[in-house]
Amino acid sequence: MKELSTQLGVDVSIVIPVKNGRRHLAEVLDAILAQRSPYRLELIAIDSGSTDGSLDLIRSRPVRLLTIPSSQFNHGLTRNLAIEKSSGRFIVLLTQDATPVGDSWLETIVRNLEDETVAGAYGRQMPRPDADPITKHNLENWITGRADRRVNAMGSEEYQQLQPYDRYLRCYFDNVCSAIKRSIWERFPFPTTYFAEDCEWGKNVLLAGYRTVYEPQAAVLHSHDRTALYEYRRTYVCHRRLQELFELRTIPTRLSLFRAFISECRNHARILRDNGAGVFRLASIPAFALASTAGQYFGAAAEILHKPLPRWQV
Repeated sequence: MKELSTQLGVDVSIVIPVKNGRRHLAEVLDAILAQRSPYRLELIAIDSGSTDGSLDLIRSRPVRLLTIPSSQFNHGLTRNLAIEKSSGRFIVLLTQDATPVGDSWLETIVRNLEDETVAGAYGRQMPRPDADPITKHNLENWITGRADRRVNAMGSEEYQQLQPYDRYLRCYFDNVCSAIKRSIWERFPFPTTYFAEDCEWGKNVLLAGYRTVYEPQAAVLHSHDRTALYEYRRTYVCHRRLQELFELRTIPTRLSLFRAFISECRNHARILRDNGAGVFRLASIPAFALASTAGQYFGAAAEILHKPLPRWQV
């Protein structure tokens, strides 16, 4: 791997927002430091109030540490702040629990940016070996779990003709593992928002005439076994933003909510039975199915009705 540097002449700045990320942070940082790449690097962590020893862990490695109060964290602005403090012509964004797979991950995702028409690229997400069967199934069947590379391009006229869900799929971008050009970011910084700063950025650069790339050969280990409450809250804010950005409402009525809940229960039961899940996990199916479907319904409805944002954040 090329020497880490905080001096001028850096090719790639790797930015990681951190808050109480000690569980996976050491392996994430070590995987970055083990990369074989022609690029001159700097590694920046921006912490928003960790209390679990993450700060000591970061200081034990060649990482530039920035800190902000937890009250100032914002998915868009916090990333912008770290990028402002960086110097690379390419910016790689990771989360604190996304572990690069293999020693060519960095070169693989960044080389997409050598194309002058490409504004950004995002990588594949693979479930951790101990992930819950439903988590594995959902991740492997989502956009970032697929094995085919895709290049996205779209003009404003085409965008207007697409259905809301197709707009979302075309504009999708994911800062769990992404790479963007500084020159494009200077024109299109991440928006000030409580969620989905990456998808909004993807939409903005596509409508400006640039392309984005899904690069499955640049993979990270990244999955969560969430509680039902957290699943509801995350789904709620996600679908509130999808309504705002793309006019997408996946579950528009209470009748469709009921039908989606029954369907989700059946799907979860099938997946868990196929994987030999125990009785306790099977008993949790209704709670998680309700969290997912109700989050979709109430999140989009709240945006349509312009209800105040909830106090909690994800």
